[in-house]
Amino acid sequence: MNGYHSPDEGDTETGKEETAGGKQQRPSKESASRTKAADGAENAVAAAAGGGTPRDRLASNSRTRQRIDSLKKNRPPFPWFGMDIGGTLVKLVYFEPKDITAEEEQEEVENLKSIRKYLTSNVAYGSTGIRDVHLELKDLTLCGRKGNLHFIRFPTQDMPAFIQMGRDKHFSSLHTTLCATGGGAYKFEPDFREMADLQLLKLDELDCLIKGVLYIDSVKFNGHSECYYFENPTDPVQCQKKPYNLENPYPLLLVNIGSGVSILAVYSKDNYKRVTGTSLGGGTFLGLCCLLTGCSTFEEALEMATRGESTTVDKLVRDIYGGDYERFGLPGWAVASSFGNMMCKEKRESICKEDLARATLVTITNNIGSITRMCALNENIDRVVFVGNFLRINTLSVKLLAYAMDYWSKGQLKALFLEHEGYFGSVGALLELLNPT
Repeated sequence: MNGYHSPDEGDTETGKEETAGGKQQRPSKESASRTKAADGAENAVAAAAGGGTPRDRLASNSRTRQRIDSLKKNRPPFPWFGMDIGGTLVKLVYFEPKDITAEEEQEEVENLKSIRKYLTSNVAYGSTGIRDVHLELKDLTLCGRKGNLHFIRFPTQDMPAFIQMGRDKHFSSLHTTLCATGGGAYKFEPDFREMADLQLLKLDELDCLIKGVLYIDSVKFNGHSECYYFENPTDPVQCQKKPYNLENPYPLLLVNIGSGVSILAVYSKDNYKRVTGTSLGGGTFLGLCCLLTGCSTFEEALEMATRGESTTVDKLVRDIYGGDYERFGLPGWAVASSFGNMMCKEKRESICKEDLARATLVTITNNIGSITRMCALNENIDRVVFVGNFLRINTLSVKLLAYAMDYWSKGQLKALFLEHEGYFGSVGALLELLNPT
């Protein structure tokens, strides 16, 4: 199957057993409720002790004790996941605990160990799943537990294979609620429930996005700055990547470039609004490149774009004026009409697929930059943070956005970028899982 293969089935033979205390629920707000729940689970263990095989009783008792400890400590049992199911990619974050005690390890059920080993010992899952090892956050403390945060992605079209893996691993016996955001949390909810007996807690994607951005920036990137910008972006020779301190970020314009684009004006962690957006985003770039060049992946489209020349495809100001349009300050190199040269048969016959890929990338990026600049002016905001998986391994667009913001604003707008690009929604979902309320 083109997707996710579960580890050996022999690791999951205890997975279908349900705890004597029933399925795990999210911790209650009230301490009295947690104590009552813990007492109930302990009573259930005692009641179950007289039945079943020794192995059954051991597994049941172990899982119940884990849930009792979690209730008392006001945190969910492992494993800890957050998911962002987008229109093109699924982004998954997984917290790997590194402070497991000998007692915890002895009591840990086999399929939980198997899931952790499978996720952390591989960098690829099936033919399309990838763990972005270079983004891993190490020695992180979450809910009083120390561990590493892993970042995993796969195409949304492979979601059925992922759900099947969850079913094969009896994931519902460990964790009955998954925190998920993005449109796919709604689209795939019936599949999770019917195929894998998993319940999704659906979360607003923009809330999760902002929570994820603020959290990751606060913990830093393994001691380094999460946020960066380009110094001298209009000078190809002097242009340099520099760290940026987002300690006091407000107000800021947050531009999320995924399949489409959403632009948010953020005034505080709880005060934001969606200003506007555009349907021309990363999905548009890949879709058009597939049609125009025959490529099939984002990586292939970007690789072609790096070798192409967009000026053979686009009509520039100098193609119309013979030079600059000085009255309005338009330089001759500025694009007057994207793909404008393609109305001429001779020019159509002279270009290559790489040129088409580059022109497509420039068209989408310029459009995003233009809309962003207008929004920044209207909202009177001078800091713009660009995020989203369209920027993953996409140095061309990152530098083009930095250049455009600086040039057209005469240095008044600063374009900022974040190392973890498209994973902030899934991080926000994970934080919601760990939220005791």
